[in-house]
Amino acid sequence: MRELVTTWSLELTEPPAVAAAARRRDYELRRAHTVCPQLNRFLYASVGADWTWYMRLSWRFDDWLAFLDRDEVETWIAYAGGNPAGYFELERQPQDSVEIAYFGLLPQFIGKGMGAALLEDAIEAAFEAGGRRVWLHTCSMDHPAALANYQARGFRIFDTTVEYEDVPDEPLQPWPGAFMTGKESD
Repeated sequence: MRELVTTWSLELTEPPAVAAAARRRDYELRRAHTVCPQLNRFLYASVGADWTWYMRLSWRFDDWLAFLDRDEVETWIAYAGGNPAGYFELERQPQDSVEIAYFGLLPQFIGKGMGAALLEDAIEAAFEAGGRRVWLHTCSMDHPAALANYQARGFRIFDTTVEYEDVPDEPLQPWPGAFMTGKESD
């Protein structure tokens, strides 16, 4: 299906003034030090299904491994109650730029006040990874509060595009049958 999608690219060129120690976190943040394509695909599919993250769903194991097994890429996971609650993926790029390539919460953790703190942690990790410029992109298919959350953390829009994209006809699911109710699966 063709859909008109607006994409905003945003950047920060200096760390926000909020100190990490001053933030309240309802999660434990850990960096994944072992390259694990299965984990990254799980996070990508689970976080992104509601927001039509489809670009990497066709990747084979070797594609995930080739992308992740580079010094430039870091995966950070927020755990709440022992469960993965959200994640962000950083990619160091030329000219001291770090992209927050993916960022989000699993559906069960949306609306619990974690999004702002996790984004602040992502920003801090990106600057600590050597970024003098931290950037990301979001689009009109993302969570309705995404753009406002980024801007509230100090990101400024530096580019906007509006294009038709070929998006999946059916809603994405983290696995086949994920959105079936008990009656439908009988």
